[in-house]
Amino acid sequence: MSQPLRLGIAGLGTVGVGVVRIIRQHAELLTARSGRDISISAVSARSKNKDRGIPLDAYAWEDDPVALATRDDVDVFVELMGGSDGPAKAATEAALAAGKHVITANKALLALHGQALAEQAEAANLSLRYEAAVAGGIPVVKALTEGLAANEITRVMGVMNGSCNYILTRMEDSGLNYQDIFAEADGLGYLEADPQLDVGGIDAAHKLAILASIAFGTRVNFDAIDLEGIERVSIEDITAAADMGYKIKLLGVAQMTGRGLEQRMQPCLVPASSPLGQLQGGTNMVVLEGHAVEQVVLRGPGAGEGPTASAVMADVMDIARGFALPVFGQPAHTLKDAKHATSVLPAPYYLRMGLVDKPGALAKITTVLGDAGVSIDRMRQYGHAQTSAPVLIVTHKATRADIDAAIAAMEGTGVLTSAPVALRIEEV
Repeated sequence: MSQPLRLGIAGLGTVGVGVVRIIRQHAELLTARSGRDISISAVSARSKNKDRGIPLDAYAWEDDPVALATRDDVDVFVELMGGSDGPAKAATEAALAAGKHVITANKALLALHGQALAEQAEAANLSLRYEAAVAGGIPVVKALTEGLAANEITRVMGVMNGSCNYILTRMEDSGLNYQDIFAEADGLGYLEADPQLDVGGIDAAHKLAILASIAFGTRVNFDAIDLEGIERVSIEDITAAADMGYKIKLLGVAQMTGRGLEQRMQPCLVPASSPLGQLQGGTNMVVLEGHAVEQVVLRGPGAGEGPTASAVMADVMDIARGFALPVFGQPAHTLKDAKHATSVLPAPYYLRMGLVDKPGALAKITTVLGDAGVSIDRMRQYGHAQTSAPVLIVTHKATRADIDAAIAAMEGTGVLTSAPVALRIEEV
């Protein structure tokens, strides 16, 4: 039998402990399926004495992850610390420089430094793998780089942050507002230490940047993503969307257009009957569309000890089997800088606004929309709130630029009692 594959694990939080647990409890299964033993040589974390609920005495300890990454008895450096820079980046670079394969769950590191790290790994004929960095236990990286490798990908779309999906679905189920459910999610430990990474869409956008690079053969460009979080979504929007047959999701979409690569992470309406519309709680879903396969829907847990550790171990198994492929599915030097699409493809939009309760108010709004080239598909007016009349409009397909022009013109009509809210309706 081949020599054991020896791991050095940096980061013993939820995911790191999950990886140790799998290796300890399923050693025979891993050996049978990979053809060689998989062992842990050494580990590293911030605190050596913390009780993590699993014995670590059998492994050497390193306080410095860079020292761990360069040990002679480590074949694969497993980076589970997180963070786009600092120790995670330094240790990853050191591991590659020392001839070690790298597995990471760090989407921020890859979204910001993926191109340089890919070039370093491939120049040294090393693997840099990251299944756990995107959508937890869903094998979406493998789906794109392997299962759908013969497809020209036309669109990548999905709900990639379970915390946001929990907040939005919980708002609908409870009828409570965003602030109440945000506090609940934070109290349950569902949010990052910096909640803006979740509710601001940053975490999900990191994942989208990685998937877009694989799907379209482009260099990772997180800065090119049009980014909007869920903070402005109100319970009124969720209720009104449901009444009109839609659900609101923080949706990531990447697609290549004639104007360049469109990448956006923003709240959107999706049909309630669609797979994305039916997604509940903290579950993730990624929809992949290709010229030959048409549409593939992947659904599963987007976080947690077991699911994310499962994804890490999928990469460990591939390295143990000797399976290798370029970091982003094709050689890093062939990835191209994508032109950023400054205006997205036309789509229907949901508009919500409050109007003064007097004759002619609605006529002014419809005139403004018409002047901007935006036509109305359907419209609803709900019960009056004192002197304000809530109005909902669903438009026919329009560009965001036309919608923004119409909203800007509405401000001069003198009939608004609340600022208009505009959400794209995504066809799925």
